Amino acid sequence: MMRAAATLLSALVVTASAAAQEPAAAPPAGGSMTIARLHYDGGGDWYANPSSLPNLLRAIRTRTRLRVAPEERVVTLRDDDLWNLPYLYMTGHGNVRWSDDDLVTLRRYLLQGGFLHADDNYGMDVSLRRELARLFPGEELVEVPLDHPVYRLIYDFPKGIPKIHEHDKKPAQGFGIFLDGRLALFYSYQTDLGDGWEDAEVHRDPPDKREAALRMGVNLFAYAVGYGE
Repeated sequence: MMRAAATLLSALVVTASAAAQEPAAAPPAGGSMTIARLHYDGGGDWYANPSSLPNLLRAIRTRTRLRVAPEERVVTLRDDDLWNLPYLYMTGHGNVRWSDDDLVTLRRYLLQGGFLHADDNYGMDVSLRRELARLFPGEELVEVPLDHPVYRLIYDFPKGIPKIHEHDKKPAQGFGIFLDGRLALFYSYQTDLGDGWEDAEVHRDPPDKREAALRMGVNLFAYAVGYGE
């Protein structure tokens, strides 16, 4: 299914100056990949950080040869488009709630090769962990090993996921759920990558923090679409 997107990859090249480069040309309107923002129920602000995903997509487009669209796509777990989107992203500060039907769909999406990145925007941790326990009963969230490809696929993160925002002043952690040995779900906790992807004036993060967030996002997307397989 989604892993077939790997055929779109060729000679993926990253340079240190890529962050400042503009794309040579807009990607083709048809067939380009994008990030799906998950519109979930429960009252949480699934729409948080509106400039984050366009900025991440721009970084992917300018730093790699991946054909990605300039804008995200908003989906629910009831949309047919879900099955053509390899990278499902969710964030927010509040409550997350999936219906029983949503759980069936999301479980099937992940088992068939999809990838979910849950990015805690400070406040969704309790409800997300509750829903993940419903999604895969008996499957524990585990800390993703530092030698996993998400930390070294394109950019190296020898210490793991970067810390972008302080929140509770706890260390940043990357948790995951592995299905048949594949990292199918990545949970970025106590870091807030999405804030780091936002326009510079929104949070006024220093350039090195924003760069680290974008690099981590590029790694995650590349892994989701099957780079290196």
